[in-house]
Amino acid sequence: MASIDTNVLVRFLINDDPEQFDMARNVIDAARKSSGLFICTSVILELEWVLRSRYALSKQEFIQVIIQLLETRELLFESEAILERALSLYQESNIDFADCIHVAVAMTHDQTPMYTFDRKASRTNGFSLPDVQQE
Repeated sequence: MASIDTNVLVRFLINDDPEQFDMARNVIDAARKSSGLFICTSVILELEWVLRSRYALSKQEFIQVIIQLLETRELLFESEAILERALSLYQESNIDFADCIHVAVAMTHDQTPMYTFDRKASRTNGFSLPDVQQE
């Protein structure tokens, strides 16, 4: 099984470069005929940044893209459970997708709360402001 990088996914999803779109489509078509393609969680993290900052996708549009990718049989994710948990947190909150990934990893490993100085994130399930009292 091969893996796929963010830029190949972007070309396939956005189709803003016909030549690279064709190459990306060929990679995905070949995966349909073989054992599929592996996608690292960090690729999805970068994908969110690229699609939201460079291509101005809304939060909801990005969520739909990830749902479609998760439903694509030929794609194998590093941790589908973490992505699904992060996506759920992202839908329910107003924190960054990166923070959702971070806390989803911590939650999956039963290592919460995740301490943060980000007040907005601290109001989200799994996060907490540091509250250590010195004696």
